[in-house]
Amino acid sequence: MPSSQSVPAGRAFDSLAAEYDSIFTFSRIGRSQRDVVRNQALATFTSGSHILELNCGTGEDALFLAQHGMRVTACDASPAMIANARTKTSNTDLARHINFYVLASEDLKMLPPQLHFDGVFSNFSGLNCVQDLRCVANELAKRLRSEARLMLCFSTPYCAWETGYYLLHGNRHKAFRRSRGSCNAKIGTTTIPVYYPSPQDIHRAFSPEFRLISVTGVGITVPPSYMEGWVLKHPRLLQAFEAIDSTIRSWPLVRTLGDHMLLLLERA
Repeated sequence: MPSSQSVPAGRAFDSLAAEYDSIFTFSRIGRSQRDVVRNQALATFTSGSHILELNCGTGEDALFLAQHGMRVTACDASPAMIANARTKTSNTDLARHINFYVLASEDLKMLPPQLHFDGVFSNFSGLNCVQDLRCVANELAKRLRSEARLMLCFSTPYCAWETGYYLLHGNRHKAFRRSRGSCNAKIGTTTIPVYYPSPQDIHRAFSPEFRLISVTGVGITVPPSYMEGWVLKHPRLLQAFEAIDSTIRSWPLVRTLGDHMLLLLERA
């Protein structure tokens, strides 16, 4: 089984692995944003498909895809995240449908050469930790059939909620950190570089092997996860935000002002 090179993102998320699910996966905001991505995943991938998941974290989405009849090869640079994912699946009937690898997205060439896929899935900003998306695109192009779909969820370069929140708290540096294109972020106990490409940047990195099909906003009026405490005090507001997002998430310009954006690409 291949193992990933030692990368800063892997070490950073090791320190978060034990509490990641409670902070985000099972939080009210986390569930709200994840539901948007999962609904599109079910509309994009079909039962019986072999899906490559990048940055799989604790395996929640791998389990979801497997529950809907898909075979999943799931990778993450964090050994601790993968250990949690394997524990989750070990006592389920789905274990035989999921293979986990400790592997960074930059190291996909280390996967067994016989593995080819019907689609690719990457949720919630894992690819924001990759500086050179072109190297990822090159390797994916070798392993995907024509018209295979990629669902890639990135943190946006401009988040209206984040800018307003940190301006109100007097922190201009954090308010505009995404718009600079990259910044150093503290993940757990480790500081790593995080990158914020635009949809155009991502499209260029994946062209010409992949064409861009759509961009969907995730968490436009629904706030970022660090506002969980406020949301729990105002559950009806969150429901209203979810209803608004369902209407505006495909609108040009607006769709890239949320916490995340979901890009759907197709192998040319």
